[in-house]
Amino acid sequence: MAGGQGTRLGHKGPKGTFDIGLDSHKSLFELLSDSLKEQGKKYGVVIPWFIMTSKENNKDTIEFFDKHRFFGYEKDKNIFFFEQGELPMVDTEGKILIGEDGLIKEAADGHGGIYEALVKNGMTKKMRELGVEWLFIGGVDNCLVKMVDPILMGIAIQKQVSAAGKSVVKANPQEKVGVFCRKNGRPSVVEYTEIPKDMAQAIDERGELIYGESHILCNLFNIDAVERMGSKPLPYHSAFKKATYIDKNGKTVVPDGPNAYKFEAFLFDAFGELDDMAILRVKREEEFAPVKNASGVDSPETARELYKKFYNV
Repeated sequence: MAGGQGTRLGHKGPKGTFDIGLDSHKSLFELLSDSLKEQGKKYGVVIPWFIMTSKENNKDTIEFFDKHRFFGYEKDKNIFFFEQGELPMVDTEGKILIGEDGLIKEAADGHGGIYEALVKNGMTKKMRELGVEWLFIGGVDNCLVKMVDPILMGIAIQKQVSAAGKSVVKANPQEKVGVFCRKNGRPSVVEYTEIPKDMAQAIDERGELIYGESHILCNLFNIDAVERMGSKPLPYHSAFKKATYIDKNGKTVVPDGPNAYKFEAFLFDAFGELDDMAILRVKREEEFAPVKNASGVDSPETARELYKKFYNV
């Protein structure tokens, strides 16, 4: 999932093109490519790579890959690009905004849009043609993401479930991550913005957080489950964002802070379509090094240190 821009990181361009500061100066895309190719060599196959972009960054993403000769992949043979959907943005009064191009202002529909995008863009059909039965879905900003994991797949097959997810233990009750749970008896995730403080802090008899299994956007799905989830719309969540727009007098308005709501679907809201899913707890220092903030927690600095320590570089 690579539809975002690197704006919060002070980077101009798709987030996947961001250099986290390694001596090699490799982008996030190249780090993920290295991991895929290494696993492909191990198993004697070329692992197909599907990259979800957005309308905003699709052209720049493909140009970046073209410039780097697709990191050894062949476009439309074993690497594929497809765009996620978009939804209109509204102001604080609920009125639809007009963009600088004179059209309705839209924003990407969140990581939950991946199921519909895979189906609508013919990607699941392409996967079936390639003989793909299981697909891993993860975010481009996790430089330690383990996309090829026979243990995770083995657990899903052994437990006869059509999906499996990875978790790390929450660092503390306040950590800004969603956590795995059950909703009406089915697997689900509750976002950190939507969990009450008393639930976030609740502990069991062993002193562990009851809601402490962080959802780290590392999930494995059987292709049948993806097509089923991609056939039904997901609920939308709102996010208060900064958006440039054209006012009623035709003047361009560039706000200083958040001024509009975008709507997005969350990937885990589709989990309710599953009868069950397996959860594998992994070590944070081995599989979770996200790059979300310019400094502090989950920044290039923290991701870089985790990457260097894991790979001993």
